[in-house]
Amino acid sequence: MVRLILTLLLVFLIDVYVFQAVRTVSVGLPFLLRRAIFVGYWSLSLFTLGTLLVALLTRGTAPNPVRMEVANLLFILFVSKLVVVLFLLLDDGIRLVQWVSNAVRGPEKPRFDLSRHTFLSQMALVMGAIPFGTLIWGMVKGAYDYQVKKVTLEFANLPASFHGFKLLQITDMHSGSFHSGEPLEKAVALINQQAADVVVFTGDLVNNVASEVEPYLDILAKIKAPNGVYSILGNHDYGDYVAWPNHEAKIQNLNTLKQHHRRAGWDLLLNEHRVLERNGEKIGLLGVENWGMRMHFPKYGSLSRAHAGSEHLPFKILLTHDPSHWDGEVNQHYKDIDLSLSGHTHGMQFGVNIPGFKWSPVQYVYKQWSGLYQNGKQFLYVNVGLGFLGYHGRVGFLPEITVFEFRRSQA
Repeated sequence: MVRLILTLLLVFLIDVYVFQAVRTVSVGLPFLLRRAIFVGYWSLSLFTLGTLLVALLTRGTAPNPVRMEVANLLFILFVSKLVVVLFLLLDDGIRLVQWVSNAVRGPEKPRFDLSRHTFLSQMALVMGAIPFGTLIWGMVKGAYDYQVKKVTLEFANLPASFHGFKLLQITDMHSGSFHSGEPLEKAVALINQQAADVVVFTGDLVNNVASEVEPYLDILAKIKAPNGVYSILGNHDYGDYVAWPNHEAKIQNLNTLKQHHRRAGWDLLLNEHRVLERNGEKIGLLGVENWGMRMHFPKYGSLSRAHAGSEHLPFKILLTHDPSHWDGEVNQHYKDIDLSLSGHTHGMQFGVNIPGFKWSPVQYVYKQWSGLYQNGKQFLYVNVGLGFLGYHGRVGFLPEITVFEFRRSQA
């Protein structure tokens, strides 16, 4: 209850602070217009507080589409207000320094520069409008702007028969965040157009519960590849973020989700491996359950079990949802795993991603968070995901379909 009160108080204080800028820039406007702006601002603020209160009191329940969209709009407003607050703090800091300086110099009353205060308030509101517009664009356009990324990798130990072999990776679908099957139909069509030899899905099929993916199973079953479609579980697939009535209900949910993978025609790898064969030559495809280095992510995965029996295979690919597994275990104890494929980070669904430069807040949490990484002869690729979670959009790090082409090097 204390945390709830403090959260609501913080949001209210931010609203009060931002209102100072609104009041400043509205000076000189007609009385009725100014009154309408004030009423509109506080009506929206009270609605935000009320919605936040309901959300905090009903945590753990499955959200409906309308509720999720409202939550996203309120999140965007909150982020925009935080930007405004930063500029207002700058203004107040300047005024404080000026006030102290004037006070020290003599008894003359410190002067308040209204024009500068108005300018900084206007700038604060303009800067707050930038993330607002950007995040709205991310919801309308970025959420379903699927990008096909092609990566060519060379390996000296790749069997000759697998030269030119194409593997397609998708991850983090988070089906509970979709409102209809149309975007997934588009994604599946794009996946099949790549004509990959094998397709892999590296976890987080749902947000919380198995029923989220049921409306889309027929669509996902259309994903085809001559060497099969393989999948693993991610941290959201276990139902760890739901207040279940009992442990049995949680286990049943997980078992149902596993059945859904099979209904879609996907071969779910649960700490095990498969052998892919071409012209008598073989490579290994290993899949583990979720294994993360962060303390609050349980280590369900067992790489030792998945690896057992694959020692004789000359080339190995590992499907592991959390990229922290790579430094945590893979490149420490399993040097014969040539390529690890992960997801999980989403690129935080927000950042700057241009040729030669990429940045996202998630990089301060995960060392490997987007794209290709190398340690010696081992590679890790982190796909930023097909779907979205929380914020129903993407800015910078758009939904990704990755196609790998393997080549046998001469070295």
